[in-house]
Amino acid sequence: MLNQIRILAQVVESGSFSKAGLALNMAPSSISRSIDSLEHTLQSTLFRRSTRSVSLTEEGEYFYQESIKLLFDANKLISEMKGDRAEPQGMLRISVFESFGNLVLAPLLPRFLAQYPKVKVEIDLDNHMVDLHSENIDIAIRIGTPQDSNLKARKLMPNLTSLVATPEYLAAHPEIKQPEDLQHHNCLLISHARQRNYFYFSNDTEQRRVPVSGNLASRGGSPLLSAALCGSGVLLLSTWMVEPYLKSQQLVEVLPIWTARSSEHDSGEIFAVYKGMEYPKPHIRAWLDFLVKELTSS
Repeated sequence: MLNQIRILAQVVESGSFSKAGLALNMAPSSISRSIDSLEHTLQSTLFRRSTRSVSLTEEGEYFYQESIKLLFDANKLISEMKGDRAEPQGMLRISVFESFGNLVLAPLLPRFLAQYPKVKVEIDLDNHMVDLHSENIDIAIRIGTPQDSNLKARKLMPNLTSLVATPEYLAAHPEIKQPEDLQHHNCLLISHARQRNYFYFSNDTEQRRVPVSGNLASRGGSPLLSAALCGSGVLLLSTWMVEPYLKSQQLVEVLPIWTARSSEHDSGEIFAVYKGMEYPKPHIRAWLDFLVKELTSS
């Protein structure tokens, strides 16, 4: 039954029999027969099946959550008996939004891979929010508190924002003395579903919402940062993206006595989210621990 539990866990993580088969190097028909046999043994229906996907039933969810504890203990015992202490290994699939992936994660990957030579990494830079199950992703990096209750999350770092522009842009345009002055400036904007864009400002005593507009919008921050550095407008972006240019004085802060955000209810934090396993696989746990250590100490 232990092998059947391993197959069940892979189906849950992959989101389909065919993807589980690819991960385990098994035919989908063999995956299906294993699940059928397990359901027959338990006299319970574990999955709801359709032509496109599978999902756990209530009984299946209970059995999965309880059985992975057994799987974790069994894998740990086998590793201890073999003497390898569960060295992390396997393919790690990461989804991360483009700017954070390029600027923050990419420089960390060589050090992680040197530390865990049996791990392979496949990284997807995508500004769309992927579904971890259907896309067979192990870990995704997201801004803001995850809304999916089926996912677990670990906080990595705060996501503070800075309102910036080049000295040349500020010298050539009307002075910005208060948040409302931004209505007369070209603001470089992160694309949102809503039609109207706002910047939200707060200080010790006040909160203000200012409608803003501009001639360039993007789902990712990199095109906006490039435009800002060319003097095209005022930019509100994550501090970790603009900090090097503030230090070099290519960019300067605008309205520094105010805290500016692009969302009224912005959590201001970056999370690593992963599928709701109480006992993640060693290579997933190793990457999570590595990220938390690196980003909380930076």
